[in-house]
Amino acid sequence: MDDRTQLPCLRERFLRRERRSVQAARRFTAETLTGWDLAGTDRADDVLLCVSELVTNALLHGVPPGRHSRLLLRYDGRVLGIEVHDSGPGVPRVVDDGDTGAEGGRGLLLVAALSDKWGVRERELGKAVWCEFLCDPLPAPAVRGARAS
Repeated sequence: MDDRTQLPCLRERFLRRERRSVQAARRFTAETLTGWDLAGTDRADDVLLCVSELVTNALLHGVPPGRHSRLLLRYDGRVLGIEVHDSGPGVPRVVDDGDTGAEGGRGLLLVAALSDKWGVRERELGKAVWCEFLCDPLPAPAVRGARAS
């Protein structure tokens, strides 16, 4: 029985505050997309880039030393959701195109451009930055020996 038969699907991973966590988050997401038959879709690369950006932001700006961030992936058969939870203060913002001196925020510009929706939700401690993609799974492979009509 694969994950698609048990919709909605949910997977999570806790990430340490270290650079290699971004790579671990991408690998975890790629494996999850494969398990949910979404790895070959036209949105897969966008999903992986958005995971990288959200996790990077959380690790750089939202996770105090000694704490972890949390990556959640959910799929209901139509919408793929990504959430990155951290315990840091503040609300991330997209950098205005005219704000050329800013050192950060461009990652959220990418998230806003690539995803169908995104936002920030306050939590008791910290926040969750999320984005969503409309994603249909790849069609099931043809059964061997089946004739085309």
